[in-house]
Amino acid sequence: MAITIADILNQWQNIGVFDYILPFLLVFAVVWGILRSTKILGDEKGVHVIIAIVVGLLALRLGFLTAFTRELFPRLGVGLASIVALLILVGLFVNSKEAKYWGWGLATVAGIVWVLVLVGSFENVGWVGGYGFFENYAGLIIGAVLLIGVVIAVVASKSTSSGTEHKRQVWGGE
Repeated sequence: MAITIADILNQWQNIGVFDYILPFLLVFAVVWGILRSTKILGDEKGVHVIIAIVVGLLALRLGFLTAFTRELFPRLGVGLASIVALLILVGLFVNSKEAKYWGWGLATVAGIVWVLVLVGSFENVGWVGGYGFFENYAGLIIGAVLLIGVVIAVVASKSTSSGTEHKRQVWGGE
């Protein structure tokens, strides 16, 4: 009898690899990496390891982390797959001169996807006031994201008017 990948993944699910071991390793690695890179507690590897183990184990204690990772990472996978598909399509049909502008647009789409992934994950875990949060505030969230995008686009755009050139001369710029 052949063992399939689905059998292995189901066994891992049954013994808690996805609910306990992988979230613990994620928290441990992030905390240890931050402690090592910032050297906030000196250069003692042992102290960093102990603190990372303690934080990782405490993060698992009440189940919030396991519930959140159970919701977040499948949604993140779908979001990343959507963004990659969009990148491929844009790469096929956009010339290199316009790629910079499309990059800003794709970054905005990626930001919106990230917000949707987080909101969906928080809703199902019950941290954002339960179900219906996004439905109640979708207009405000999308409006705020669009407003921020317009402000960034206006600030980032180059102006070739004579008024801008005059300001540059007055202020000692280029």
